[in-house]
Amino acid sequence: MMTGFGNGTRGHPRSRGRTWQRTGPDRATLGIIGTVCAVAGFFALGIVLGPVAMFCGWQSMGRKWSPNHSVPAVIALVLGAIDTLLAVIALAGAATWGNGLL
Repeated sequence: MMTGFGNGTRGHPRSRGRTWQRTGPDRATLGIIGTVCAVAGFFALGIVLGPVAMFCGWQSMGRKWSPNHSVPAVIALVLGAIDTLLAVIALAGAATWGNGLL
């Protein structure tokens, strides 16, 4: 029997573009989660929540910069980048000989 090249043992073989499992969160949910993480990162744990927000925003945008992306995804990506940058600056300022950034 030939079981390759689309002649599989199933009655309806899967298409090539839909072979992954679709059990994870959808793109809109990832955008909202990233936005919440970015806003919370300004108040606490910015060095952790900033990259998490950037990751969620990037995944929500479909891992590419295209003109048809949602607003929460862009907000999560931008605020996460700002949050991460501020946290790195604060950590660099705290590592100096003085009293830190403030």
